Amino acid sequence: MSREVCALAGAAGAALAVSAAAVCCPSRPASAASRVAPEAPRIAVEAPWAPRIATEPPRISPERLPHGATGWAESGWGGVRGVTIGPIENLRHPGRGYGTAASGRAMDEAAAMGATWVSLTPFGRVWDGKGTGVDLVFEAPFEENRRNVLAAIAQAHARGLKVLLVPHLWVESGEWRALIDPGDDAGWARWAESYRRFLLTWAAVAREGGAEMLSVGVELRSWVTTPRAASFLPIIEAVRRVYPGLLTYSANWDDVEHTLIFDALDLIGINAFYPLAEREGASFEELLRGGRKVAAGVDAVARAWGKPVLLTEIGYTTRRDPAVRPWEWPDRMKDVVVDQRSQAEAYAAVMAPFLDARTCAGFFVWRLYADPDDVSQEAEWGFSPRGKLAELVLRDAFTARWAADGPWLPGEVLGRHRARTPGVLGWELDPDEL
Repeated sequence: MSREVCALAGAAGAALAVSAAAVCCPSRPASAASRVAPEAPRIAVEAPWAPRIATEPPRISPERLPHGATGWAESGWGGVRGVTIGPIENLRHPGRGYGTAASGRAMDEAAAMGATWVSLTPFGRVWDGKGTGVDLVFEAPFEENRRNVLAAIAQAHARGLKVLLVPHLWVESGEWRALIDPGDDAGWARWAESYRRFLLTWAAVAREGGAEMLSVGVELRSWVTTPRAASFLPIIEAVRRVYPGLLTYSANWDDVEHTLIFDALDLIGINAFYPLAEREGASFEELLRGGRKVAAGVDAVARAWGKPVLLTEIGYTTRRDPAVRPWEWPDRMKDVVVDQRSQAEAYAAVMAPFLDARTCAGFFVWRLYADPDDVSQEAEWGFSPRGKLAELVLRDAFTARWAADGPWLPGEVLGRHRARTPGVLGWELDPDEL
């Protein structure tokens, strides 16, 4: 972290701290007996290559997740303190992607922040919004990408990090994947079969590498929020027969309430680029009120489905007022004023209410890159918190006590100090309160 950022951190501490009055101390839930789900049958994967299936299953599996909206908090696995490690999306940068020494440094940085999970996002290519099919080749042959992703999973596990694998769609025409429309019934049938092959292929990789969780899709609004969602359910069933770990789906923040497939999954996933304010120049107190409103809505979704929520993506760009329209992509911006404080305040405001939410398993920050030193992947005003004030907020949040961590155990905090809220360091609290 630069000297400039360290100096800024001291000045920003008061503004970024979330007081105990604003964020109450996490509740200490009592243990609850879990209902055990039946083990999914397992068969050979239907993919264009013969996978090498790992003999050991992932360390977290659906049959071990207690049912109910607070199931994650009752599981004892701890809150998901996650960072997305993005691929290097350009072949002109060889030796810097998943599984390389550079990727190992990115994992080290995530672990140093206090992360306990990483999300990996391999892509398949879709040519346009007509949804004619998914090409497994993305920037490199599939077999090369597969080997690299497996190596990245191994790198994460070697550092004690669990892995969420998120097979993603890259639409070459620039259209949003949420609006893919193959047209008539025949077109949708072809699209569903192509996507099934794509997802089962990556599900086999997740099984082989021992990834603990898999997302079955990202922002597929035109499919899973409509009556056509019925055609997605057999795909999930097929994935269950291939992959024994936890399943989620990454819904967009503004269509999660209309997504129809969550009953077949273990966790409700949300790409949580929620706006926290309606006007520019909003104060931190206004942003925090917005964060509390977002958390209340997410809690309602979790309780309606009876499943915990996982924020599969959460982040803000490094510019003025990023919390007003946080989904705006940095590559499409011009004349941007870089503003680290605004990014950091947005992070603090959205995260603080979720630390007390027993229905929220945790979140994945969007994002670091597989080579932390490759600044060509996004502009200075992009999403990455690396080396910025936002990184300090994340470090505080990751070392805080979360409701999702489950009940406290006798002697658990002896010999260590843990922050409870972003910006309030553990050693600044009264020892009697620890």
